[in-house]
Amino acid sequence: MDNNNQPSHGEAPARSFFFRAVGLFTGDMKVCREWVKRQVFLIQLLDWIFRGVAQVMFVNNPLSGLLITIGLFLQNPWWALNGLLGTLISTGSALLLGQNRSDCISLFLCDYRKINENVFLQALSNYRCLPLVFPGASLSFGFTLRNFPSASCLIVFCTHVGYICHTRIREAISAGLYGYNGTLVGMLMAVFSAKGSWYWWLLLPNMFMSMLCPVVSSALSSVASKWDLPIFTLPFNILVCQHIAATGANHPFFPEVDFQSNHLQQLPNDSIQSLNISQLLLSVPVGVGQVYGCGSPWTGGLILLALLLSSPTICFHAMLGSVAGTLSGIFCAHMMAALSKLMSMLALPACTWPFCLSTLIFLLISSEIPAICRLPLSVVSYPEENRHYQKQLKALEKAQGCQQRGGQEEAELKENGGLSVHLVVEKDSSE
Repeated sequence: MDNNNQPSHGEAPARSFFFRAVGLFTGDMKVCREWVKRQVFLIQLLDWIFRGVAQVMFVNNPLSGLLITIGLFLQNPWWALNGLLGTLISTGSALLLGQNRSDCISLFLCDYRKINENVFLQALSNYRCLPLVFPGASLSFGFTLRNFPSASCLIVFCTHVGYICHTRIREAISAGLYGYNGTLVGMLMAVFSAKGSWYWWLLLPNMFMSMLCPVVSSALSSVASKWDLPIFTLPFNILVCQHIAATGANHPFFPEVDFQSNHLQQLPNDSIQSLNISQLLLSVPVGVGQVYGCGSPWTGGLILLALLLSSPTICFHAMLGSVAGTLSGIFCAHMMAALSKLMSMLALPACTWPFCLSTLIFLLISSEIPAICRLPLSVVSYPEENRHYQKQLKALEKAQGCQQRGGQEEAELKENGGLSVHLVVEKDSSE
């Protein structure tokens, strides 16, 4: 037998080492996150800031955030500085306000009626070594025993919530979920400022509006959690529009660019006809960079590289949305045109209102088609991990279905067996 084509003994360990090394820098970098937890607060804060910068693109990866930050500095150092300041202030404000604990509790309290008792009992078996953290939850949260299938569910529920809140005391902040709105607030306030770059007084309203990001995020989360929906960049939209509406184009200290429709520059038809292939290709990274308000193709290219590093699926869909758009993308573009005209009458930018509204509409779609499914918000990660979770969920449902069918067949066999024995006994007694 010819063994020349067989892999050597050293190739498999080398290949395994390579994939493990690549896994350290891709995805959400769990190993890095666990390492950062043991470091000083300054290193943790840097990790949170870079993750917050990347979360604008739904990426929880500090290395991706670093690449995006480099791209922002290539576009405009003043814009990038305001974006980082907004991320820092927003994250620090969330820490001071203790947003993590309250949001963690509300996340699990909003749908407690939907959780099956078996899930609670399974959770108790997983966390049975933990103490009962919230023994008075039935009083402090207004719950009574009749709200649950059994009294044991209440105990397991309190134990489960206590465990989650204890282990995830800073998980939302460390994932950058309280920083990305501050990033956009800082960036776009600098972009929309009529004073241009290096107007240092702009840092004051930037810091103030960034401090309000966790407040608005927490308020919107309390409402959106009832439908298990994310808040996306709604806090950014609200705060930036509030600032621009309060200042306007004629403010003596913080004037904004004029958003009136008669001052918007329209693209002439001859320039559309003169577009060549190179310009069309460059429009792909430029379109991706416009998420941060940047028009440089180099910035867009670094953002795409950052997305590719964390999740090739997100990178592909970002390019697809920039090139042609899917069904939801076309709908978003149509809404963008409508809202731009509407908000220009109010001298306000459209920001990301079209994205938020169109995406929330699609997330609220109810369908029985298996391909159209929405994961619970508490388990959403990057797309590759989401697919892995969905496969595990389907395998678990299949195993439970087989187990239920086996139990029913066993019950039928026992019933048929008991019936046959009963008939034999009656027959013997009659003889």
